[in-house]
Amino acid sequence: MKRFILQFLILISISCYAQKSIIIKKEKIDWKNYNGLFQDTEKKVFKPKFQYLQKVNLYEITYLSDGLKIQSYAAFPKKEGKYPVIIFNRGGNRNYGALSLTPQKNRYFLNPMFSKIANEGFIIIGCNYRGSGKSEGNDEFGGNDLNDVLNLIKVVKELPKADSTKIGMYGWSRGGMMTYLALTKTNQIKAAVTGGAPSDKTIINRPKMEAGVYAQLIPNYWKNKEEELKKRSAIYLVDKLPKNVPLLILHGDSDKRVTVANSIKLSKKLEEYKIPHQLKVFEGGNHGLTKYRKKVDSLVINWFKKHL
Repeated sequence: MKRFILQFLILISISCYAQKSIIIKKEKIDWKNYNGLFQDTEKKVFKPKFQYLQKVNLYEITYLSDGLKIQSYAAFPKKEGKYPVIIFNRGGNRNYGALSLTPQKNRYFLNPMFSKIANEGFIIIGCNYRGSGKSEGNDEFGGNDLNDVLNLIKVVKELPKADSTKIGMYGWSRGGMMTYLALTKTNQIKAAVTGGAPSDKTIINRPKMEAGVYAQLIPNYWKNKEEELKKRSAIYLVDKLPKNVPLLILHGDSDKRVTVANSIKLSKKLEEYKIPHQLKVFEGGNHGLTKYRKKVDSLVINWFKKHL
């Protein structure tokens, strides 16, 4: 009888854990299934330009967010140990800028950056917001899709190698906006970096963006335009940002997609509220700071090494 009761309690314990877990699938990427990466027929030795994949393991992780199945990718150092974590927020909308394991037009080829950061001693994880990639639901461009980012924190806590007391967040363009918004909703992030990030969506300098993205994705856009845009604008939320999370802001002064004025104005507002941050403006830098990539990668990695 006692043995039966013990087995019953173990079964209940396992069942409760399964219900609490938001990860529903974790699958290791087998690079042997991808062509063009190896220099030998046995697919054991990566080509020189793909050597960065040698020391990391990459996983596709599906998790639940508001009942929706959300696709994410995570890169881990192969060496055993506990590692600080960086949550990466991609730019773009819908499938434009979606995370991809292979180079594709209008997608974000994640392997080089994810592997580079993992090789520096971090776990890095990022999702395809709802309505993009394999993720269910509809993109709201900073609406309920923000929960997909916040729920990654719960995912991190389920990853065996992750030190969930040391979580940073890194976002570019729309991903920078998502980073600002996330910082107003959680105290779990210890350091952050944004690049080319909009901080005041009420400034409409790209009519096609308004008609093709905002109006299509943001619920009740035309009815509540100003209110909805302010909800997505860090410049109006500075009082809600934490004062103990160091923030690195990167922007090019020749950015034609998101003007550098966004970051300059935000920096001044952050100073008013005594929020620790550094603003670095790159002369002639475009939206992706293309010609400064090595410098940017170094700044980002050093920032997280210092503050996590």
